[in-house]
Amino acid sequence: MLRQVRTLVAAVWLGLVLTLAAVAAPVLFAGLERADAGRLAGHMFRIEALAALALAVVLFLAERRLAALRMQAGQGSVLSVNVLLVLGALFCTVLGYFALQPMMEAARAGQGRWSFGALHGFSSALFALKGLLLLALVWRGAGAH
Repeated sequence: MLRQVRTLVAAVWLGLVLTLAAVAAPVLFAGLERADAGRLAGHMFRIEALAALALAVVLFLAERRLAALRMQAGQGSVLSVNVLLVLGALFCTVLGYFALQPMMEAARAGQGRWSFGALHGFSSALFALKGLLLLALVWRGAGAH
């Protein structure tokens, strides 16, 4: 049962990431002025980042418990591929939103070392990487590993 819960939580997180990237952000920028769309997209990405923290904790605890059960059975180790996938997705969230977002705000105001475009590109790449890591986690949980 814990494996199914883990896979469901990972799928929910992946769904949130895909919905933001493929539906919400493009619709906002297609239908609103750039500044308004950016402000609303920023708010949605904030919600995703906060949800990601909670989802990552749930996934990490589930993975740690599953690893402990495998170790008791004499298989595997504490540091599994799935734990690394969860930690990687969490890292992408922390760096992409909590570190780069303030730098992007500063760049918009003409401050900082890097341009808004460069920071936005890096942030987008991290968001895409997070989606790929979550896809791998869901894939593995669905038994396709």
